[in-house]
Amino acid sequence: MKVIYPGSFDPVTNGHLDIIERCSKKFDGVIIAVLNNQGKKGLFTVEERIQLLKETTKDIPNVEIDSFSGLLVDYARKKGCSNIVRGLRAVSDFEYEMQMALVNRKIYEELDTFFMMSSPEHVFLSSSVVKEVASYRGRISCFVPKVVEDALINKFKGGI
Repeated sequence: MKVIYPGSFDPVTNGHLDIIERCSKKFDGVIIAVLNNQGKKGLFTVEERIQLLKETTKDIPNVEIDSFSGLLVDYARKKGCSNIVRGLRAVSDFEYEMQMALVNRKIYEELDTFFMMSSPEHVFLSSSVVKEVASYRGRISCFVPKVVEDALINKFKGGI
């Protein structure tokens, strides 16, 4: 059984990697699906995010990195996968994610969403927080892998 882990991953954090590693032990395969949201300008391009994900997950054999645009349900159908996983950090995440899971299931009846709680050490962590700390040249090595830290330092070298 495979699962899709969708998100923007702008950038991938240790919290994302925790979910990916745990999913890789519960499912036969994990498809990390980077959302290409045309209406939102990310710090990293989709291609850069894919590369960072490939580098940070290279030691997890049953992980596939891909990207998609449009509806997640259409992507899931195209991949022949009826399982989604979403990480939850707080109750506020659950409200939004539950709504999305119900909408997705209404559109694609076979689609199940599995919610995975963040590990306690990552509950506060988000890509937005990491980008903000990095933009002020704060220490981010405890939030992201070294390759992501280097990429963020590079992005912010001349200011935002």
